Amino acid sequence: MNVLYLGDIMAEPGIQVVTEQLPKLIKQYTVDLVIAQSENVTEGRGIVPEDMERLLHAGVNFFTGGNWSPYREEIHSYLSDPLKPIIGPANLAGCPGEGWKTIQTPKGEVLIISLLGQIVGNRVPETSNPLTKIDSILSQNHDSNLAAIVVNLHGDYSSEKVIIGHYLDGKVSMVVGDHWHVPTADARVLPKGTAHITDVGMCGVLNASLGVTLESVIPRWRNGAITENVMETDGPRQVNGVVVSVDEKNRTARSIQAIRQTF
Repeated sequence: MNVLYLGDIMAEPGIQVVTEQLPKLIKQYTVDLVIAQSENVTEGRGIVPEDMERLLHAGVNFFTGGNWSPYREEIHSYLSDPLKPIIGPANLAGCPGEGWKTIQTPKGEVLIISLLGQIVGNRVPETSNPLTKIDSILSQNHDSNLAAIVVNLHGDYSSEKVIIGHYLDGKVSMVVGDHWHVPTADARVLPKGTAHITDVGMCGVLNASLGVTLESVIPRWRNGAITENVMETDGPRQVNGVVVSVDEKNRTARSIQAIRQTF
């Protein structure tokens, strides 16, 4: 099975570039399952059902989450509904839903789990420990007949993202870090068969500060000004993700390939 994981889809430019490029990627890499990080989809904060439907129509099959997942009340019922292909972090206090769901694919059933790192931005979100939380979720699904297990950790600390990859090595098919919006160059299959990348990057405008206009951000760094984020809408676009080939018989990864394209 080939699983494509797309990094944070950032606002309208991210939706547009994914809509334009995803069908080509699915064909190019013979993709069986498309998973996308959805916490920045609608104007950079969360996702509304209308934008979710647009991306489903474009070819995304499932959506993971992050610190903005519970921001929009319109999506709360979707997060709680086991039949809706979207989750928020399992260890984020107050986030609707369990933080994990399964999805049927032509190659078998896949378990998808979202977790939040214990440090995100300049805030410390109320979270439970992601390592003990993932232990509990895997224990609940121990006897399931799964073709693959996909985990994402949305957080700031590279050390935390690296640790959870090795912690889960041999227990899950792939562990994908996100939230930075900047892809790392360390995509590899770990010794016991789990594919891992510290951060997968983003989908959206290229010449910006993580999708935000430079003009709205530079004054913070130069002058200490308090400014609002303004989404960048102009200029080249980027798509960042990984394609992981999974052996459905033992749920281990055969390979992981980073996708980094600009348009």
